[in-house]
Amino acid sequence: MVGFCSLRVAGAISAARQALPANEARLLLGQVLNRSPAWLMTHDDFVLADDHRRAFDELIARRATGEPMAYILGHREFFGREFLVSPAVLIPRPETELLVEVALARIDATGKSRLRVLDLGTGSGCIAITLALERPQLDVTAVDVSAAALAVAQANAQRLGVPEVRLRFVASDWFAEIEGYSFDLIVANPPYIAAEDAHIGQGDLRFEPATALASGKNGQAALRNIVAAASRYLRPQGELWFEHGYDQAPVVSRLLAAVGFTSIMQYRDLAGILRVSGGRHDSS
Repeated sequence: MVGFCSLRVAGAISAARQALPANEARLLLGQVLNRSPAWLMTHDDFVLADDHRRAFDELIARRATGEPMAYILGHREFFGREFLVSPAVLIPRPETELLVEVALARIDATGKSRLRVLDLGTGSGCIAITLALERPQLDVTAVDVSAAALAVAQANAQRLGVPEVRLRFVASDWFAEIEGYSFDLIVANPPYIAAEDAHIGQGDLRFEPATALASGKNGQAALRNIVAAASRYLRPQGELWFEHGYDQAPVVSRLLAAVGFTSIMQYRDLAGILRVSGGRHDSS
């Protein structure tokens, strides 16, 4: 811990480096002081008040247990915007930006003035909100089975200025509560890790909601459910695109073809891993 008399910013960062990297220490101290890391670097002789020191110590202790920085700070950047996060939702990850990029490209390719989009398992709302902000012609529906997750997503939508008429949130277990609706595009970042995968007990994943990570013995349950049902909720020529695991590209390609999807394509993330798959369904 960093309990020193007349502790200054530089000393606090130096002491904290015994437990965590300097960049993380600056972010945590910035959180306490409501200042940017750049400000801290130019005000390293600023003296911390006792309550600031105690709050800083508490954040260091949380981080030392492995709690993700995003949960401690309460936000994470995604597609150039800051999204609120909590342990009720997955932490947005850079690889999921690929799904947004693919969806935007497919939206633009339609040439249509208005499109209806469904985001399944919205979590923080990062996908649905980004699409709504990037393409004002969209009418977006975002669903999640978790009321706590929907509360986070709604807070993000309000904070980032998405008009309510263009983005609605529905409490739903996948498609269960949207019967009678149809969409031009469905996107999803569903759980796709095997329930017994050892990685779930490691790193940041230990703190994230298990139901948003794991899906059945082989990690394919949600993927199979979504692919099997999606065509019933797609308009003619509608498309489905989703993120999946590093080794699931072959199986999801077969699943899409088996239920009538065509023009199936798969995209690699920045690590070269096939991460996003989808296609078009010619009839609804």
